[in-house]
Amino acid sequence: MKLLRYGPLGLEKPGVLDGLGRVRDLSGEVADIGGAVLLPQNLAHLRLLDVDSLPLVAGVPQQELRLGACVGQVGKCICIGLNYADHAAESGLPVPPEPVVFGKWTSALMGPDDAVEIPRGSLKTDWEVELAVVIGQGGRYIAEADAMAHVAGYCVMNDVSERDFQLNRSGTWDKGKGCDTFAPLGPWLVTADEVPDPQALKLWLEVDGKRYQNGSTATMVYQVPFLVSYLSQFMSLQPGDVISTGTPPGVGMGQKPPVFLRAGQTMCLGVEGLGVQTQRVVQG
Repeated sequence: MKLLRYGPLGLEKPGVLDGLGRVRDLSGEVADIGGAVLLPQNLAHLRLLDVDSLPLVAGVPQQELRLGACVGQVGKCICIGLNYADHAAESGLPVPPEPVVFGKWTSALMGPDDAVEIPRGSLKTDWEVELAVVIGQGGRYIAEADAMAHVAGYCVMNDVSERDFQLNRSGTWDKGKGCDTFAPLGPWLVTADEVPDPQALKLWLEVDGKRYQNGSTATMVYQVPFLVSYLSQFMSLQPGDVISTGTPPGVGMGQKPPVFLRAGQTMCLGVEGLGVQTQRVVQG
């Protein structure tokens, strides 16, 4: 299934994509796409629905019909840094001996095609296409062998980053990672049964039509089962939590000379089988 949330900002309704790429309304079945709805037994219930009998929503998704972040009620947005060896190299940093973990504030979450704001005072706003993992069954101290049973599905995330705030403003990376609009999520949550191997997905990003990132999740240092297990050693994972798994090389900071986003530019990015995002860059 491709689950989604559609409608005006703050008023999103739950939906599902049908076989013809149209949105069907799920409001009669669930209140939102998030939380307990993502538990395995509740996803199993949704799979039994006759999608074509659900109310048809007017408008082409991502054109006339706005999509919101594909998961609502997100408790935690956990991100992994330097998880591709070639990205670590372009950043001038070693591959970490354990995953680098940071968070994005949930106020950064936004729809896949909403505008990305350059924060006031920013000169180094950057892009990062990433595979995001959404937790279904929560837990603590999850064994790596059991980790995939805790995954509800996958989606695209742009880990937008302000490099000066991140690296030069003292303290953790979070200052440059959690600004408003810095976590476009979606367009849809593709349930885990439709993604046979999350470590075999191509991912890419363009700015104004120029391809900067062109990678594969096959080159992750720490793969999805390990990350789910690892994170659960430090916190309880809960239904609807989002784990963004790192970015391949090609970020603006790694260009020679570095290239950063400017108001008026357009980012387009995607992950194989999970959809495409398009964001206009505006001055905040």
